[in-house]
Amino acid sequence: MRRIGTTLGILLIAGALLVMTACGQKQNTTSSGASGGNSPALKDVQVVLDWTPNTNHTGLYVAQQMGYYKDAGLNVEIIQPGQSGADTLVASGKVPFGISYQESVTQARVQGVPLVSIAAVIQHNTSGFAAPVDRGIKTPKDMEGKSYGAWGSPVEEAVMKSIMDTDGGDVTKVKSVNIGDADYFTAVKKGIDFAWIYYGWTGIEAKLRGEPLDMLYVKDYSPSLDYYTPVITTNEQQIQKDPELVKAFMSATAKGYEYAIANPDKAADILTKAVPDLDPKLVKASQEWLSPRYQDDASQWGLQKEQVWKGYADWMYKQKLLEQPLDASKAFTNDFLPAPQTSK
Repeated sequence: MRRIGTTLGILLIAGALLVMTACGQKQNTTSSGASGGNSPALKDVQVVLDWTPNTNHTGLYVAQQMGYYKDAGLNVEIIQPGQSGADTLVASGKVPFGISYQESVTQARVQGVPLVSIAAVIQHNTSGFAAPVDRGIKTPKDMEGKSYGAWGSPVEEAVMKSIMDTDGGDVTKVKSVNIGDADYFTAVKKGIDFAWIYYGWTGIEAKLRGEPLDMLYVKDYSPSLDYYTPVITTNEQQIQKDPELVKAFMSATAKGYEYAIANPDKAADILTKAVPDLDPKLVKASQEWLSPRYQDDASQWGLQKEQVWKGYADWMYKQKLLEQPLDASKAFTNDFLPAPQTSK
């Protein structure tokens, strides 16, 4: 689960839209092989992941395997992004739904790309800078003189500077080495001291491997960095064209995540059955850690707050990571989440 924020390819989305929108309005109706016997009444829908399947995506697989999508009249195929990237596929209308990040959606919207976040997969940011304990990185200032495994986004140094400033650290004393999509465990054995990870996957894997980490969660150093990552996205035209499809998809997806919250062990089994290449032990441990964090302190799964969108966008603008301020109210919507249960 290497990706933390946007990829550099976000800058290419607007240009790609010019090429793709002419053919992107036709709904992709390719369905998985297992769906051949489904009733013609089911609508074929794709959702594109941000990365390889992991426990960020469990609710999607639960909704698929437990028949929640079918009950909503949908035959949902979960696909991986390939070279185009999930944001480009969703923004262009090639695929109606995808997994993204608040950072990516923010940058896209400021560039005029019509992505819209329709649910927060995890309520609080579980990412941070992680280092093997023998590197001695206990506080942000300890990053000085160390080597950071970067993926090449300007946001990395800005976030690092923000948290180091709180501890009197100097970000210019950190050596950044671009490792791209290299595996974290390989990188730290080849001269890298720390990298930015999701604890719910890579951190749990480190624990299982007996390689303890010191973890500095970025949200602990600034409220602005407690943003939504990942999120589920669609595009403005999809909402305008077929809001009932968006509503049906989100109703079933919410059931999938609610099941995973209530039944982490069974949800882990569903994910590993759907994606046999995953390590069942890692999936079990990751799911146990992540399931209560999907909803956390929100009144229901998926809920998003404008203050979170505005706070992070304002921070990005101050860091000169955005060309102009974001209209946060248009970047997300809670309108397609199911009505909250009265018992909650």
